[in-house]
Amino acid sequence: MITARDAGDASETKPVALPKLPVIADTEGRLRVTRAQKRDILAAFGQSGESLPRFARRVGLKYSTLARWVQLSRPRPTNSKPSLRLLEAVVESPPVPATGALLVLHLPGGVRVEVANETQAALAASVVRALAQPC
Repeated sequence: MITARDAGDASETKPVALPKLPVIADTEGRLRVTRAQKRDILAAFGQSGESLPRFARRVGLKYSTLARWVQLSRPRPTNSKPSLRLLEAVVESPPVPATGALLVLHLPGGVRVEVANETQAALAASVVRALAQPC
């Protein structure tokens, strides 16, 4: 039967038995458990709400053994498509209008403003703000 220490005081070694989980240690000291026992241990872990290291310590298993069992018990994706797909992106400069302007503003009333450089952009922004103000 797997025994464990109480999660309380570490100096106490009060065994807490988990029902129906007998294990056999081989001559090398490795635990031999059946599939049913693994299933029961994994179910007990799922219901415990404890962290993996704490539960492994409590039931007397090595963390790496229990971690592997948990990993293998999780469902695997059924599709063969990779979950991440990388695509090459090409960024091209925007087309420049035939007039050579970097920015063309089309305002109400058919007004068209062409901006060719940053200084003109600041001036165009001021004009648009002024036009947005009520008269």
